[in-house]
Amino acid sequence: MMIFILILHGVCAIFLLGALSHQATATWRRKPAAGRPSGVVTGFAAVRAPLYATSIAVSYVLTMVLGDVVYGPYRVDVKTMLFDLELWHWNGVFEIKEHLVAQGFYLLVPYMILWKAPLDATFTRSRTVLTNLLTVIVWYALVAGHLLNNLKGVGN
Repeated sequence: MMIFILILHGVCAIFLLGALSHQATATWRRKPAAGRPSGVVTGFAAVRAPLYATSIAVSYVLTMVLGDVVYGPYRVDVKTMLFDLELWHWNGVFEIKEHLVAQGFYLLVPYMILWKAPLDATFTRSRTVLTNLLTVIVWYALVAGHLLNNLKGVGN
């Protein structure tokens, strides 16, 4: 059962990462020049970013809750192995992940307020910074979690 929850946690994390990455690139987008051909990057960034906000917030909370379910067995099984093998730096990677994800959780309320329609043009920079900060947090959490699971997965 724990393996299923871990896989579901990973799938939700990938969905969250994709949505945040699209929204973040949309905040970087400038108006395309007239007659300029659109490419892959332009297409990737050409999303209606405000529509993503609610699904990102729900996905963040769902991913975090599923991570909390897996957290207990991780602490007992994997962290013990990291200490026994003196892999202190890998334990630090996970500790940083924990703190960043918790801070990201508390940024969801201002994030939702900034993306509430109609968008206020005076908060464009704040939306961009906050969205990109959440994107970096989720990218770090996904890569760190994947690497730690590769060391010794929960339930192995």
